[in-house]
Amino acid sequence: MSSARALGTRIAGCGSYAPSRVVTNADIEGMVDTTDAWITARTGIRQRRVAMNEKTSEVASKAARVALSDAGVEPGDIDLVVTGTVTPDMVFPSTSCFVQAALGLRPGIPAFDVSAACSGFLYALDVADKYVRGGAAKKALVIGADVFSRIVDWKDRSTCVLFGDGAGAVVVAATRGEGGILSTGVHSDGRKWEMLYAPGVACSNPFEGKKHHPNPHTPYLKMKGNETFKVAVRTMLSAVEEVLEANGLKPGDISLLIPHQANIRIMGAIQERLGLSDGQVFSNIDRYGNTSAASIPIALDEAVRSGRIKKGDIVVFVAFGGGLTWASAAIRW
Repeated sequence: MSSARALGTRIAGCGSYAPSRVVTNADIEGMVDTTDAWITARTGIRQRRVAMNEKTSEVASKAARVALSDAGVEPGDIDLVVTGTVTPDMVFPSTSCFVQAALGLRPGIPAFDVSAACSGFLYALDVADKYVRGGAAKKALVIGADVFSRIVDWKDRSTCVLFGDGAGAVVVAATRGEGGILSTGVHSDGRKWEMLYAPGVACSNPFEGKKHHPNPHTPYLKMKGNETFKVAVRTMLSAVEEVLEANGLKPGDISLLIPHQANIRIMGAIQERLGLSDGQVFSNIDRYGNTSAASIPIALDEAVRSGRIKKGDIVVFVAFGGGLTWASAAIRW
């Protein structure tokens, strides 16, 4: 008698949420010295969503509710919540704890955040996959949510044009079938943190009498654009190749690549180097901008609902973020 198939993880449902406030390139033209044509040509972004009086936990909860409904799962069935975010409501509690309370999930289950910037959703997915494969969870809620409008300097034309707010979520469940997460890969290089970071508020204590902050007067996101572009292309390309090789796949086997929606030129460079057709790459950056950890799950939700993903398809996720971090995942839908 053959042995039972090893325990795996499948995506049982997905959901997303974007704030209703739309900020177009024309709106930003009135704020900083830039133009719609320049923003569109250099980034691919035409508009983005901005949260008005909405916290990260609130946009996360709205996306999670949709994912639960899509999966046909009751709140009481969830036994793990992991959220990728770098814009939490508070230093603590975690965004996941606020989501747990808002959705009426069972008390006592583990709920925590991971901080990997734009790679946050894939880091969270990697964690949940390991919980499920190890038998510690049967159904997990994995969220990517960020409200970057709170940490962007809206007077800095090099960064304020890039980012938007939103959230995406998936419910993952244990499976012994052929579909599901094939493999994941997560990486970091803390030596290069100064390429992309957000210092946050200055802090001090009365015993030291000094502030701990790279620059107390600029708490907003900072990025070395040209250097970040080159590293993003290189690391995301290697991350895709990693999960393909791990599963004996080639670029031609990819049904749909869903990259982090950072910049249309970054995505175009990866597409070209992998030799993928336009139909093999999903992009919605023109409507949302860079939503950090939310970008991949928002794109996934749109791809599923528009029929771009079908049963048996090979779907690959890849991201790059501050840390520096980069990550990927391959899934047989």
